[in-house]
Amino acid sequence: MKKLLVSPSPHIHSSVSTKTIMRDVVIALAPAVICAFLFYGWYSLAVMVVSVAASIAIEWAVAKWLLKSPDTPCLWASAVTGLLLALSLPPSIPLWIVLIGDLFAIGVVKMTFGGLGQNIFNPAIAARVFLLISFPVQMTDWTVCGGIISPVDDITGATLLGVMSEGGDVMALSSLDLGRTFFYNIGGSAGEISALAFLLGFAYLLIRKVITPLIPLTILGTAFIFGWIFFAIDPTQYVNPFINILAGGMLLGSIFMATDYVTSPMSESGCVIYGVGIGLITMLIRYFGAYPEGISFAILFMNALVPLIDRACHRKKFGRT
Repeated sequence: MKKLLVSPSPHIHSSVSTKTIMRDVVIALAPAVICAFLFYGWYSLAVMVVSVAASIAIEWAVAKWLLKSPDTPCLWASAVTGLLLALSLPPSIPLWIVLIGDLFAIGVVKMTFGGLGQNIFNPAIAARVFLLISFPVQMTDWTVCGGIISPVDDITGATLLGVMSEGGDVMALSSLDLGRTFFYNIGGSAGEISALAFLLGFAYLLIRKVITPLIPLTILGTAFIFGWIFFAIDPTQYVNPFINILAGGMLLGSIFMATDYVTSPMSESGCVIYGVGIGLITMLIRYFGAYPEGISFAILFMNALVPLIDRACHRKKFGRT
């Protein structure tokens, strides 16, 4: 008589793991990294390398020496945090500020809660907001670094959102060549350089089934509708809604940060609420807030609401009505 062997779950194994998922995210960010290097030069590459290396080293040290964890942390996950933080910083940011950001992202936001899968806020976003509040001058220094490719900049040394916030020529901004803005947009963080680069990464993540399009499309759709309403009311005061999608960190935040598994809702209806909230808060801050960009604050705020959203939109347990 053959023996029946019963083992604990999971019983079905898959080739997909945290390591492969994080590796796919790094690959998806490669076009943005290449664009940042081409347009902003070697220093922007140094910022990204230092940020990734520091994130990996800090997480390994905290896990080994403070948490006494017997398991080795996922280095690809650490690299994603470091890379996302670097892409959300000005390309000329001092390296010592980058190190402080990595220490806050990994040591405070991530490892304080127990490490990967247990943090309640997106580490890279939280670190960027921390640096913005702590070092406002350096975090808003949009000095254009010389890169291998140096296209003519229509708004040299300033972001499109900054010009909008300071009462610049809205009609001139609305008439910008959207095709040019789609391919490159000098001025801003290293990750704001090319919308096309992020959309290529978005397509890769969808093909690899790392993320679903629900959260990014909900955020972008909400922001577009909000911008279109105000643009229709007064085009001399508010810019073309396409500018709001292509400018700033909208694509970086909605595709790579808001979709973080740990800090986003689990249900489809919850993801819609989450995405609408991010898009709405982002536009409210952009149009009526003190900061020209609002995607970071919006994602952090909605991260805090995710437990409530999951409770309100939880899926029914199997076998129950």
